[in-house]
Amino acid sequence: MTPEVISGIAQDTVIVAIKLIAPVLLSSLAVGLVIAMFQAATQINEQTLTFIPKLITIIVVLMVAGPWMLQVVIDYFQDLMYQIPTLIG
Repeated sequence: MTPEVISGIAQDTVIVAIKLIAPVLLSSLAVGLVIAMFQAATQINEQTLTFIPKLITIIVVLMVAGPWMLQVVIDYFQDLMYQIPTLIG
């Protein structure tokens, strides 16, 4: 295995990780921003007011995007397994 091959595998792994993290992170960020604006407007500073909606949003996003996320991981793993003979030899 050459350094270029290892670098390519690492790059593909990072891209897959970003694909998996993006839906959860972006939805949580959007909900947090909306709640922060609500808290700033009403001057309510309650910690659970931000935590519970974010938690619910993350659960909903994982339920909706979970099959797609699993398919992305399975596809990446299968591609990696199919590449093993060419990577070794």
